[in-house]
Amino acid sequence: MSEDLSSLEPAFVPAWWLRGAHMQTLWGRLTRSRRVVPFRREILPTPDGDELILDHLEGPPSGTHFILVHGLEGSSYSVYMQGLLTRIAAHGYTATVMNFRYCARDPENVVRPIPNLRPRMYHSGETTDLDLVVRTMRERLGDSKLVGVGISLGGNVLLKWLGEQGSESPIEAAATISSPFDLAAGARFLETRIGRLYTETFLRSLRKKALDVASRFEEAAALIDVEATRRSRTIWEFDDAATAPLHGFDGAADYYARSSSKEYVGRVAVPTLCISAEDDPLVPGFTIPPARAAASQHVRFVATKMGGHVGFVSALGSLRCRYWAEELAVDWVSGSL
Repeated sequence: MSEDLSSLEPAFVPAWWLRGAHMQTLWGRLTRSRRVVPFRREILPTPDGDELILDHLEGPPSGTHFILVHGLEGSSYSVYMQGLLTRIAAHGYTATVMNFRYCARDPENVVRPIPNLRPRMYHSGETTDLDLVVRTMRERLGDSKLVGVGISLGGNVLLKWLGEQGSESPIEAAATISSPFDLAAGARFLETRIGRLYTETFLRSLRKKALDVASRFEEAAALIDVEATRRSRTIWEFDDAATAPLHGFDGAADYYARSSSKEYVGRVAVPTLCISAEDDPLVPGFTIPPARAAASQHVRFVATKMGGHVGFVSALGSLRCRYWAEELAVDWVSGSL
């Protein structure tokens, strides 16, 4: 069983004007800039003839390089990515953001996703692209230490990949924020009244992407249930109609069972910190204890009472904000080397 660090780390105290889970979740998305950190963009070819779009935070050689993995329908321009990169730059480190397929944004219009070139998308258990990025950066950076941070869906991907790698992981330390350890439980949780407040925002763009892929590729059209995708009103319905068949799973239940990070955390062999909030409105807090119980001795957990989903907004002065989980993730990972 992994060690619970909640009593060892400074306690998270939400900003006095943002004490509810929804305000914690939404505040940064409504108030933070998506254009804080300059990038160098790279197109990395994939073995299947597609392209991964990487955004690099450059700087003088520091000996430590971060690999960042964003959440569902996010990108390098997501506000939490910009926050992490700002913290990383303040330490003098460099970083690479891996944009999932069909998630990278046009720099001239950061809400417009760039379509990919092959009949597939991305999902919570897709680790081959992350593996390609990690090994590419490992080869380029020589003796520099590689570390990783994954947010939400990206946290699940990172934990799953770390479990697959075991003691052979090129990443030497990692952290996740608001990771969904149990995908099936998370999908059902989003069908509750609270979860439905957020679901349609994700589904609006996911449906559009899946239908676009089906319209561009005959092989995708043969796999995706187009009409069920159009009708989908829950994440489970969408994954059952589009995500699972497009990526070789036998329905949503099979996809969730084979992709949930709770099945892989027991094999993680590098220092890893998982930061979660018990009041997360997208990821059920009751999934944290089973993940903690299943994790290896290398995985540590901080589970706060409050914080929302990728929120963790605390006060800095009277009305200024700081983003506690982003700071903790970067500081803990770099300090664990």
